[in-house]
Parts: sequence; C-alpha cells; structure tokens
Amino acid sequence: MANLKDIRDRIKSIKSIQQVTGAMKMVAAAKMRKAQERMEQARPYSNRLSELIKELLPDVDRDLLPLLDTREKSRYTYVVITSDRGLAGSFNTNVLKTAQKEIDDLGKENVDLICIGKKARDHFKSREYNIISEYLDFWNELNFDHAIQYGKEIVDRFVSGEADHVQVVYNEFVSVATQAVISEQLLPLEYDQEEQKAEDKIFEPSKDEIVLNLIPRHLNVQVWKYLLESYASEQAARMLAMENATTNAQDMIRDLTLEFNKARQTAITMEILDIVGGAEALK
Repeated sequence: MANLKDIRDRIKSIKSIQQVTGAMKMVAAAKMRKAQERMEQARPYSNRLSELIKELLPDVDRDLLPLLDTREKSRYTYVVITSDRGLAGSFNTNVLKTAQKEIDDLGKENVDLICIGKKARDHFKSREYNIISEYLDFWNELNFDHAIQYGKEIVDRFVSGEADHVQVVYNEFVSVATQAVISEQLLPLEYDQEEQKAEDKIFEPSKDEIVLNLIPRHLNVQVWKYLLESYASEQAARMLAMENATTNAQDMIRDLTLEFNKARQTAITMEILDIVGGAEALK
C-alpha cells in the first residue's frame, strides 16, 4: 500500500488537473455557443442555395462553365478538415480514419491532399501522403475570407485540370453530444437524375445566367459551411471530453481519499498496537 505522503501528493496533482479540465470545458462551451450560432445562421442560406443549384443544373448546358465538367476521373483532390489541437475525444480520429480509408481505396498515388488543421497535416505527412496545401492556425480568427481563399484554390485546381474530382471530409454538427463524419463531393457539381424538377418555374434572368453567377458564390458558401460545421463540432467534442475528464478526476479523488483514510487508519492502529505492546513489555 502506498504511504500517506504519496497518496496525498496524487490527490493534490489530480485536483490541479481537474481545475484545468474544468476551465477548458468552460472555454469550449463558450466557443461552441458562438460557433453554433454562426453555423445555424449560415445553414438555411447554404441549404437553399444548394437546392436552387440542383433545380437549375438539369436544364443548363454543362459546357457553359468548367465547374460543371464531368470528365473521366484520374486525379483526385481530398480536402480534409480537422482541428489544430487535440483533447477533443474522437473528433479528429474519426475524420482521419474515414479520409485515409477512402484515399487508400483510390490509391494514394492518385490523390492530392489539402489539409485544413494541424492534425490532418501531421497525420498524412507522417504517412507520406501527397500534401499540396496546408492551412493552419486560423481557427480563432475564422471568417468568410478564409472560405473564399480555400475555395479559390480548390476551383483553380479543378478548372486547370489538376483535379478531376474534389471530395471534402469533415465533421457535421448534429448536436452537442453527436458529430457525424461526412464525406461529400464538392466538384464537379452534379445532380441526381431521379430528382428532376416536379414543376416548371419561370426564371428571370435566364437559367444559364443565374447559374454563372450563383455557382462561384455557392462554392464559397459550401466551404464556409464546412469550416463552421467543423469548428462547432470541435468545440462540442472538446467540451464533452473535458467534462468526462473532470468527472473521471472526481472519481479518482474519491477513490484515493478512501485509500488515504484506510492507510491513515492502518497507521494509527499500528501505532496503538506498538504503544500497547511497549506497555505490556514494561510490566
């Protein structure tokens, strides 16, 4: 059994860790609320814009815009979105597992990687995947300009023919307790043949003109959605991880306190026995 000083030191150490995890939980909760508000504000616009694009695409000449070009797929670009920091449970692990499996199925020699977040960069760099771009240390200043910047690189690669297919892997915010890994095709823009429009609508100006103006905006909004969803998911995952760590620390403190009390009682009992034994020896 450990001596009293060792147990007391462990209790003190765990209490210090508990204070840190409690503080991190509060910080993550505050960041999550703010990120969730921004995400919920952007979702309706993003979803409606996507629906409108899908309604227009069936009647638009796909030669009108290079982003609509559905050519044979030989070169892929994967955009993998993670956090810069850990201590967020399985938030990063789940995204990285999904992305790596899909890339390995395609053959990593056929895939170029755009890593958003240090965890994605470190994971794929250590495994010698082909990373063409990395975006780090921006999450605390996240704004729409980041989406425009990253979206421009993605579009440029597709239009230039460096990528025939662009896939994005990220965490979608479902609830505070749940984040779902989503792997979504960003380019080329496609539509489901079975989801043709059920009614005719009058568009002014023409559908072609609307598509030419909306698609660049749509892609920027999509990238913005990915970033917001991922950031809100990260904070929710970190808040839960820190809450679990704080609870586990409390359980450890309780167990160690019981152990300390038992050890102290044993020490007291031994001292009493020594005193009684000494008194008996003097008789």
